[in-house]
Amino acid sequence: MSEKKSKVILTGDRPTGRLHVGHYVGSLRRRVELQDSGEYDKIFIMIADAQALTDNAENPEKVRQNIVEVALDYLSAGIDPAKSHILIQSQIPQLYELTDYYSNLVTVARLQRNPTVKNEIQMRNFEASIPVGFFTYPISQASDITAFKATTVPVGEDQEPMLEQTREIVRKFNSVYGETLVEPEIMLPESSACLRLPGTDGKAKMSKSLGNAIYLADEPEDVRKKVMSMFTDPDHLQVSDPGKVEGNPVFTYLDAFSRKEHFAQFCPDYADLDEMKDHYKRGGLGDVKVKKFLNDVLQSSFEPIRKRRHELEKDIPYIYEVLKKGTEAAREEAADTLMRVKKAMKIDYFNDNALIEEQMQRYGNK
Repeated sequence: MSEKKSKVILTGDRPTGRLHVGHYVGSLRRRVELQDSGEYDKIFIMIADAQALTDNAENPEKVRQNIVEVALDYLSAGIDPAKSHILIQSQIPQLYELTDYYSNLVTVARLQRNPTVKNEIQMRNFEASIPVGFFTYPISQASDITAFKATTVPVGEDQEPMLEQTREIVRKFNSVYGETLVEPEIMLPESSACLRLPGTDGKAKMSKSLGNAIYLADEPEDVRKKVMSMFTDPDHLQVSDPGKVEGNPVFTYLDAFSRKEHFAQFCPDYADLDEMKDHYKRGGLGDVKVKKFLNDVLQSSFEPIRKRRHELEKDIPYIYEVLKKGTEAAREEAADTLMRVKKAMKIDYFNDNALIEEQMQRYGNK
């Protein structure tokens, strides 16, 4: 009987700021569901500080301070350290050795063709001077994924090219050195409502630098102010005007967060979101009423998370203990993978008894 293959998830975030509702919808909410499903043998959630330094090398304090912020967001949102290992990337030295070995299997031309890398380079204005660490991030990501033998990697559609490059590296390594590495599968969001949320200003990207993000840690009044100032349909000038729901951030957020019970609790005029959308599209429903409903939905959704965060903030040593234990577990897994890789590459000299015996015979040792 063949050995049962372990099901392992690897996912994570760059610690460049607190996590916002876009992170929650795009990945964090799903991680909690996967964690609690009982379907996976191991779950590794990486705080990718080394990757964050590829474009923040001159501002390490930004990354350092946000380690705890991200950990607090994880734990308050429902990540359970008894079920998931939360680890800090830079504290796993095996990742960098694996990256070095994999780099010999990838060409510069292949990295240059990676659509995600090209987009990120353009976004950060790196065209003239690309940091080597940033340019080779797809190789580093392959190291992260394979080190923990991940079978499943939950990512957005924009990360598909990155994961495909990991799969190429795995296939190349296994074809050259023998079956050693696990080839991961991508897990895309279940629905369009789980894709990246727009900023409150209607721009495609939600970020701290643009000032258009609602954070998981925001206090109720901050959330209310941001919701009430949200961009809507610019042509919906009067309540009586027909309005557009497609591309309207308020309705995009309602797609992601509202449930039928929210209408019964906060807006009984409508049975569900479809009824509200229909009214908005034909005219007669004002933006203020829709925004007030969205505010109620978000407050209801995030109040438990906010309360847990306030409790966790009272015991920061506990947060570091969680990170330490998760990192130690991850380091053990990565060390095992590295051992297998070095054995496959025949560079495990001190553990290769056959090699030692061969050399003894070659030089006439008794």
